Amino acid sequence: MGYYISVEPNVNLYVEDLNPEGKRTIVFLHGWPGSHDLFEYQFDVLPRRGYRCVGIDQRGFGKSDKPWHGYDYNRLADDVRCVVEALKLQDFVLAGHSTGGAIALRYMSRYSGYGVSKLALFAAAAPSLVKLPNFPYGIETSVVLDIIEGTNNDRPKMLRGFGEIFFFQHTSEPFNEWFLQLGLQAAGWSTAAIANTWLQEQLFYDIESIKVPTLIIHGIHDKVVPFELGEVQHYGIKNSILLPFEFSGHGTFYDEHEKFNEELMKFIEK
Repeated sequence: MGYYISVEPNVNLYVEDLNPEGKRTIVFLHGWPGSHDLFEYQFDVLPRRGYRCVGIDQRGFGKSDKPWHGYDYNRLADDVRCVVEALKLQDFVLAGHSTGGAIALRYMSRYSGYGVSKLALFAAAAPSLVKLPNFPYGIETSVVLDIIEGTNNDRPKMLRGFGEIFFFQHTSEPFNEWFLQLGLQAAGWSTAAIANTWLQEQLFYDIESIKVPTLIIHGIHDKVVPFELGEVQHYGIKNSILLPFEFSGHGTFYDEHEKFNEELMKFIEK
């Protein structure tokens, strides 16, 4: 079932809630520039295996409202807290991909992991997506500036190019078109605002604050969030497991979706 949850005046987020009676709850936070629909190949399988799957469309993306403001990690983490409280979620697994992984980390530190029993990070854009003077990992700032410029001048072309580096395994042209349409559901201003957030925010403290068991899945061929960032996360989160996916790029949840689903369930059941 799907419904809208108010997170502040005049801002409502779309939430997909599958199998509410499931044995364990997984809250999925999608990456830029998609929506909860990116996890289609998890939502097709995990509810049948007994899990409750909650997918949140972040503000500005998917079916959620698209306000002009609120695209910093604090506000995005606050949005997640609003959904958690509205659904009265407890003892759930928080699972975030890419920017969704960064939001998950901020939620954990900002709210002391409220309600979360385990954390799963998939190619999380953390602790900094861009290289810094004292942090030689990540991508060049110029790459993000090009994304912002492309968003402001020819967003469909920018998204098409992004889709071409997103996955490692061969995808069909219809699949590429589906991925493009997910990105086009977002507002242009929110697409650019999140990219600007990558330049402004860091999550070093957030990573150090994690206390719950954490699964890190990262494709070794990731051209969006380099694999080295997964290694940095593993080093910084004491109780973490790093699973390199040998045949994946940025989209591990599709590139190796059967392995992805099995490893996620295995981690949850430990």
